Amino acid sequence: MRKDRESLTACLSGEPLDMVLAEVLRWPPRRAISPLTACLYHADERVRWHAVSALGAITATLVETDPEAARTVVRRLMWNLNDESGGIGWGAPEALAEIMAIHGGIAKEFGHMLVAYMRPDGCYLALPVLQRGLMWGLGRLAGTRPDVLRVRHASVYLPPYLDSEDQEVRGLAAYASGLLKVRAVKERLDALKADPAQFTFYNQGALIPVTVGSLAGTALKQLFA
Repeated sequence: MRKDRESLTACLSGEPLDMVLAEVLRWPPRRAISPLTACLYHADERVRWHAVSALGAITATLVETDPEAARTVVRRLMWNLNDESGGIGWGAPEALAEIMAIHGGIAKEFGHMLVAYMRPDGCYLALPVLQRGLMWGLGRLAGTRPDVLRVRHASVYLPPYLDSEDQEVRGLAAYASGLLKVRAVKERLDALKADPAQFTFYNQGALIPVTVGSLAGTALKQLFA
């Protein structure tokens, strides 16, 4: 396990993402999943995000050969977000969304959980660090399978996140609002265009410096596209 984790960590620290994923996908899924999950906690930002992408890719391949084993991966990630797990759940919302973004069957079966994590009357994630992951995950899934979120009324629960004190939460909520075409928040997005708060946005393998305002501007363009 230790050697596997060291080998996969070295792989995840590389780039570009397509080469990283090609290397990870050479591993037997059952052998790679636990070390990849552990890498969601890694101190290096690139390793953590590449672990999200790799875990999504390898779990999606596992669905084709062992659907129940893939469901177990998803359920373990959800368990990590459960108070009873004793952990914080670092990277779990992002990894869940990445798996769903790649595999439609998993999205159809478990997509309701991403919305449940948004809801104060559901499985609400109170920690800002988890809300960051959730908002990123909503944007990731909205970019590939928006209907999975729309049918579960994600847009109803999204607006409050635009007022978060955490810049990353409100910026990523703005991004997701644009992809989901939540036109009811247009005025709020207009106001956020002037928000100068900065953070790093992971998109298609790249770590990109952005501001809340830039993501709000992008979202406004998407609302009526």
